[in-house]
Amino acid sequence: MTFPELFERFATKALPLNVSDATHLKFQAVARYASAREGDAPFKGNGSDQIIFIARGSTKLVAQASQGREQIVAFNFEGDMVSVPAKAAHVYSLIALEDCELIYFPAQEFFRLAQEEAVMISDMLDRALKALARCREKTIALGRKTAGERIASFLISMAERIGDGAPDGITMELPMSRRDIADSLGLTIETVSRQLTDLRSAGIIQTPGRSRVVLTDMEALKARAGHLLEAA
Repeated sequence: MTFPELFERFATKALPLNVSDATHLKFQAVARYASAREGDAPFKGNGSDQIIFIARGSTKLVAQASQGREQIVAFNFEGDMVSVPAKAAHVYSLIALEDCELIYFPAQEFFRLAQEEAVMISDMLDRALKALARCREKTIALGRKTAGERIASFLISMAERIGDGAPDGITMELPMSRRDIADSLGLTIETVSRQLTDLRSAGIIQTPGRSRVVLTDMEALKARAGHLLEAA
């Protein structure tokens, strides 16, 4: 796709419907384009903060600590905006899970322009609160949940973000590898495979392809995730 087409995707997702032409043009003037093949790391937090819009594809945000240690912080999908911080206590890299097209902005410029549109500030706050909620859930999962609960919680989160409802359940294509899932949840690949097999044997999920997962019993999956039951 051309840069104008990709920018319009960003504008449709992130800019208010009634944004002025002047503000629209200002964002377009500071926007930049990047593409990445699967496995590429087009952004590393060794310069200035960046705001990146995933126009096509999916990515993972990875934090690097000393001694080569890494942690997958988040997965990002088409339509998401992600902040890649400049180098601080850790170095953050945005890595393509599949071929991607990205629109990005220097964070300082992005927030300066956003302040001109009150509705946009509201949208950014909503995105930030959703991201914070996901961070809280992940903190609970890593700190207190069993392996089975972590996998179930992960699948529920993915269903909410990229799931496609169908008569036979919620279907989703997971672009990340089982190693990525394991690294994100603090598990081994063998544990991830074992837990998915257990869910499949219980009739809670189906795995008809390499990356496709169908959630056939959401209530049972929520119970496996350790969610509190709603009052009757």
